[in-house]
Amino acid sequence: MSETTKYILHESDLPKFWYNIAADSPIPPAAVLHPGTHQPVTPDFLSALFPAGLIEQEVSTERYIEIPTEVREIYKLWRPTPLLRARRLEKALDTPAHIYYKYEGVSPSGSHKSNTAVPQAFYNKIDGTRAMTTETGAGQWGTALSMACQFFGLDLEVYMVKVSYNQKPYRRFLMETYGAQVYASPSERTQAGRTILGEDPDNHGSLGIAISEAVEAAAVSAGQKKYGLGSVLNHVLLHQTVIGEEALKQMDLAGEYPDMVIGCVGGGSNFAGIAFPFLRQNLVEGRKTRLIAVEPAATPSLTRGIYTYDYGDTARMAPIVKMYTLGHSFMPPAIHAGGLRYHGMAPQLSALYSGGLIEAVAVNQLATFEAAVTFARTEGILPAPESAHAIRTAMDQALLARETGEKKVILFNLSGHGHFDLSAYHLYQSGMLEDFDFPQREIDSIPDRTPKIDEVLAM
Repeated sequence: MSETTKYILHESDLPKFWYNIAADSPIPPAAVLHPGTHQPVTPDFLSALFPAGLIEQEVSTERYIEIPTEVREIYKLWRPTPLLRARRLEKALDTPAHIYYKYEGVSPSGSHKSNTAVPQAFYNKIDGTRAMTTETGAGQWGTALSMACQFFGLDLEVYMVKVSYNQKPYRRFLMETYGAQVYASPSERTQAGRTILGEDPDNHGSLGIAISEAVEAAAVSAGQKKYGLGSVLNHVLLHQTVIGEEALKQMDLAGEYPDMVIGCVGGGSNFAGIAFPFLRQNLVEGRKTRLIAVEPAATPSLTRGIYTYDYGDTARMAPIVKMYTLGHSFMPPAIHAGGLRYHGMAPQLSALYSGGLIEAVAVNQLATFEAAVTFARTEGILPAPESAHAIRTAMDQALLARETGEKKVILFNLSGHGHFDLSAYHLYQSGMLEDFDFPQREIDSIPDRTPKIDEVLAM
C-alpha cells in the first residue's frame, strides 16, 4: 500500500446522504433578507426562484439529507471520484509532506459543479419547472447545469460573464452542444443588463451582473422558469459534500488522516464540499485538521472584505445575506479564474470564518499559474486556474514542511481540469499575465457600497 497512487471506491461506496453543516455548526445562521423590504424573506419570495425541495434544504438543520435514487444513478457516471497521492509532485518539491488530491475533473462536465447541477435539475423537474436560468463565470457551472437540464428535459438560459464569454468560446460551444442558450452578460435581454450597458457600453461583466440577469429572467417568467445558482447558497454547499464524504473513506484506505484540507473559494462550494465533512470530524470527534480556503488576491472577499449584510447581485434583485463582501457593485479585474471573481462569499463559510473554524489565504495570479504548470508537469493533469489556487497553497505548505522537517498530510480538492483554459496558460507562458492587488481605497469604501441594515431587526 505504501506505493499506491490511486485510492478508488466502488459504486456501492457512493454516499447515500449529503451532510448538512448546519446541524453541527456552533454559529447560528443570520437572517436572509428581502432585497426590497429588508425584512426576513418569505417562502413566497423564495418560491419565485427555487422549487420547494431546494427551499427545504436551504433552511434545513437535519444532519443528513438523503440523496434521491434518480440523482445517485446519474452520479454513478463519474462518482465516486478518485483520490490520488501526488508522489511525483512530492519528489519535485523534495518534501516530507504527503500530498493527496481529490480529482473532480473526471465528471462529464469537467468539474465538481455537476454534483449540485444534477440535484438542482431533478428538484426543478419534479416541481413542474419547464426551464431554468443561471449565470456562469468561467463556464464550469453553466456547462454542468446544461448537461443536467438535458438529462431531465429542461430548457436553460445561461448568462455568461462577458470577459469569460470572449476568453473561452469553446466552453460556450460545449454548453450549446448540451442544449443551452448562452448570452454574454451584461446583455440587452434584461432590464438589468440594459441599464448597466447604458452606463458603460464596454462593461466586461461580473458574476454579480450575470446573477442579476439570470434572477430577473426567472422572476419575470410567471413561474415558467426557475433560477439555479452554482455556489454560495446552503443547498449548493450541501450537495457538494459528497466530495468530502468520499475523501474520508479514501483517506482511510491510504491509512492516513489530513493535517490540513485545502480548496479554492469564489462563492465557496468546492471548498465546502471537501471541508465540511472534515469540519464535522473536528466539531464532533475532536480532530484538529486545518481547513484552508484560498482566494485570488484580486478578489479577496474573505481576507480583506468586511463581514456585513450585502446584496447577492449587482442589480439588487437577489436576497440580502450576511457575508464577507467587497460590495455588490464590485467590478473585478479580468483575471483568468472566472469562477472566483465574485464579490462575496457563502454565508455559511463566512460565519465559520468569522468564528475562527476555518482559515483563509489569498494568492496572486502569477504564483498560481506557476504552481499549475508545476503540477501539470509532474502529475500530468492540467488544472483549472481556479483549482490552481488550492495547488499553490498545498505546495506552499509542502515547502514549509521541507523547511521544518515535519511530515504533514495535505489534502486538496482539484475541482476541475483546465482544458478550456489553454489561452490563459498561453498568456502566462508568454509573459503576458500580471498580478492584480485589490486597492485599499476600494476596501475603505465597502461600507459606503453596502446596504444599511438594522442588524437588531434582522436577528
